[in-house]
Amino acid sequence: MISVSQASEIIAEHVESLDAERVSITDAAGRILAQTVSAERAHPPFDRVTMDGVAIRWSETLPKTLRIAGRQLAGEPAQTLPAGDCAVEIMTGAVLCEGADTIIPVERYATRRIDGETLLDLEAGYAPERGQFVHRAGSDHPAGTTLLQAGVCIGGAEMAILHSAGNTMTDVRRMPRVAIVATGDELVAAGQPIAAHQIRLSNGPGIAAALQQRGFTDCSTHHLKDSREQLTRGLSDLLARHDMLVLSGGVSKGKADFIPEVLEALGVTRLFHFVAQRPGKPMWFGQGRQGQLVFGLPGNPVSTLSCCRRYVVPALERMTGLDTYGPVTAKLAADWHFKPELTAFVPVVIQPDNAGQLWAAPLSTNTSGDFAALAGSHGFVELPAKRKSFAAGEAFPYYPW
Repeated sequence: MISVSQASEIIAEHVESLDAERVSITDAAGRILAQTVSAERAHPPFDRVTMDGVAIRWSETLPKTLRIAGRQLAGEPAQTLPAGDCAVEIMTGAVLCEGADTIIPVERYATRRIDGETLLDLEAGYAPERGQFVHRAGSDHPAGTTLLQAGVCIGGAEMAILHSAGNTMTDVRRMPRVAIVATGDELVAAGQPIAAHQIRLSNGPGIAAALQQRGFTDCSTHHLKDSREQLTRGLSDLLARHDMLVLSGGVSKGKADFIPEVLEALGVTRLFHFVAQRPGKPMWFGQGRQGQLVFGLPGNPVSTLSCCRRYVVPALERMTGLDTYGPVTAKLAADWHFKPELTAFVPVVIQPDNAGQLWAAPLSTNTSGDFAALAGSHGFVELPAKRKSFAAGEAFPYYPW
């Protein structure tokens, strides 16, 4: 058996970045950016007003009564503030009037009409600061500044930036094509008649949901029986059409565990088989002739989901060039004991404290087949091998589902 860290290193060494493709930005949400994005204009592109009120020319001897000489709305060209004791009514988002440098918010004055003119009376004792409530042109970013780097996932903020930069098309990484294959004669899909000796097919849909919730939506699910012939035909076809295969079951040492020999017969090079971890010790990993990554995950559901999160998700992130942050850690909220000298993936419920520290309450499962116990868990912590006791307050890597 190899260690968890060795398994991670081997996978990383064999991941190749996918090509970029150009798409409309209306189709780019959730995709991984494959270019830099620069500011089309300065941010903001003009002196922008940030409060509803009036624009004035600041003075230490500002009179308490001003004449309102016009109105400036957002989206209109800049007006000019007349000379004298004048103000221009102005709205949030408008261009600052020529000759003005300060905004008095509407809450700080009252208006009255006299002889056809609107006069403004400042609040008693109110003295505005020079330049207040004016967002100066270019004070955020000069024109040409890099606003986005390749490798970010395009969410709400990134989409707004793309539009602000005047883009209608953008380069993103191609979405990886993933085939998810559940194997086993005992599996029956939901909605189909089931006998007492059979179980529902759940690993495939579980893997698909785990990947789709992270933006890897080009997933197809399949079911193959424990037959060398069917596995050979099915996997050969899927290898030809996908960037990655994620298999569940058939990788241990049982008499019907044909996956390793079938894959190698199809030209998939085995890179490792068996990892010193629980759950998921029989995990298999290899690479096809065209660079396809093939993960053979153990069939027990907790093993499948844990290995998917620990190995498959990071590989997909590398394939798409996603710029991920370093590992997240969580502190154990209670002592934990683990007898086997293996790396342990322990399901946990996370509770953050007021300082933002994550605290992980370990969650026991009956066996690695007890996937129903994972309901309500938030992920798992990875406890190092060759230790049996782990104290509350110790921090370990945390992998959210």
